[in-house]
Amino acid sequence: MNVLVLQVFVSLMLVASSVLLFVYSMRHRDHEQADRLALFPLEEDSARPARPSDERTSPSASQE
Repeated sequence: MNVLVLQVFVSLMLVASSVLLFVYSMRHRDHEQADRLALFPLEEDSARPARPSDERTSPSASQE
């Protein structure tokens, strides 16, 4: 019976803390961060450094 009381207490504490964190997040408008980040432009492909050509990995080198 003691385990049941402990489990109910822990469950209620988890629910209460999740509600409090949700209210805190809504007041500080943290939920809008993901929408703002999704609107940032992606990096151009040319921004990546060019790969050095490696003859060992080319398909023609493996056929020899």
